[in-house]
Amino acid sequence: MDQSACGAWSGVFAATLCPFREDYGIDEDDLAQYLAWVAQHDGVRGIVVNGHTGEITSLRNPERARVVEVAVASVPAGKKVVSGVCAEGSHDAIDQALAAKVSGANAILLMPPHHWLRFGRSSQTAIGFIEDVAAAGISIIVHQYPAWTKAGYSLAEMLEIVKIPQVAGIKMGTRDMARAHYDYVRLKEAAPRVSVITCHDEFLLASLLEGADGALVGFAGYAPRLICDLVDKALGGDLAGARAIRDKVDALARAIYQFGEPSAEAHQRMKMAAWLTGKLRSPVVRPPLRPLSPNTVAAMREALAAAGEKIVR
Repeated sequence: MDQSACGAWSGVFAATLCPFREDYGIDEDDLAQYLAWVAQHDGVRGIVVNGHTGEITSLRNPERARVVEVAVASVPAGKKVVSGVCAEGSHDAIDQALAAKVSGANAILLMPPHHWLRFGRSSQTAIGFIEDVAAAGISIIVHQYPAWTKAGYSLAEMLEIVKIPQVAGIKMGTRDMARAHYDYVRLKEAAPRVSVITCHDEFLLASLLEGADGALVGFAGYAPRLICDLVDKALGGDLAGARAIRDKVDALARAIYQFGEPSAEAHQRMKMAAWLTGKLRSPVVRPPLRPLSPNTVAAMREALAAAGEKIVR
């Protein structure tokens, strides 16, 4: 599939961590250094702040806007800054989108309202939510949740969503490999300009091969060089080269995510891994998360070292 039509939103977008001080305040200096480090890698098209990896649900709205400001000031010129928007209603989502726009973001990553996970929603509501937020006048990457949740969009809904002019991409997280290729082909037929980028950290190569224009993954915020090389080789047709890199990524993924998909504890484990390897100054996470047990940290330290990481703490 030709990715040139959606080139501005193809490639690797790194979902990034958010470092905190011991008092739970945002460590802006460490955040700036970390984001600059991630973004300076060739192949990273942009960074995504205020995502699940960045603990968005623990950040207040003004803090989310401030994180965007730090990101815009820290990343090299030409690299995009995307901010997550997580809200239960359209008005709050619009406010967050406008704040991100004013702070300099190039786009937002629009998550579905989380009460849908419990109560569900109609197709009219689902599509209408994105139409509502589009009024903020900023490009939107739609966050597709797993197909087994009540918040995931059906293909029919996505085919309507890609008609919205502000929708620039879909972060494809159905975690349903039986749908992956079919959905990708139908979406690209309907809207070649809209990128379809995988967020399947736990089976990244497979999802890239089934149908993707790139990847928006938290692992790119930990090992950007590896992820950029993997995506480049996978989309370029170098399967042997991609498999060799996949083996390295899988070893790290087992040390950090174990065998699960990214989750709250998995993001916490990634922050711990970033601290153990010197990428961040602190492993602090905000409540209600609690510190990892000493046994868990010791096991991570051993697993990361076995995967070839240089442990500094």
